[in-house]
Amino acid sequence: MSFDWFRKTKKEAPQFWKDYLSGFQKQAGNPLSKRYVVFDCETTGLDPKKDVILSIGAIGIEGDAILVNDYFEVFLEQDVYRPETVPIHGILKTGKEEKLTEPEAVIRFLSYIKDATLVGHHTNFDVKMVNQALKRLDLGKLKNKKIDTNDLYQKHKGWQSDQYSGLDELCAVFKISKSDRHTASGDAFITALIFLKLKKKLRI
Repeated sequence: MSFDWFRKTKKEAPQFWKDYLSGFQKQAGNPLSKRYVVFDCETTGLDPKKDVILSIGAIGIEGDAILVNDYFEVFLEQDVYRPETVPIHGILKTGKEEKLTEPEAVIRFLSYIKDATLVGHHTNFDVKMVNQALKRLDLGKLKNKKIDTNDLYQKHKGWQSDQYSGLDELCAVFKISKSDRHTASGDAFITALIFLKLKKKLRI
């Protein structure tokens, strides 16, 4: 008797996921990237299991310089729309921005970040949001190393790592303009400026 019918067939991963994973394979003469990508997500709420991403903004850093041409921004179609959150992030359900489906946005984001170290303020939340989007595609989690500017700031101050400092607080401390605050691209750029200041102070 054949039991082939009982065996689960392993679904082959899509090419974009294979390409993303291939960037983490250490090979002679092909070291992992020393590029940082500072990113931020605007979302419908604060529950990664229930809420979804509205937009992703990111910018690249190499060494001690922000790469102004290494820039990423996408807006997502809003199947879940909460008008009460619009005053915070300013993203309307319909607008002039091109809006992508969640799979399209994830594919572009993975192609952009490659094997860079991800940087964000309370970046665990943003990573969880992306991971949930990947889960809906039956894929694994992000493989990138990550750095949280909140943790760096607590280390700089000699405080306990579980303390919380908001982005507005750090803007005040480091005298950084908040002109594009509460947009994904604006918060990513602000976080990049904060990261460079902390990177210099901590000599990392």
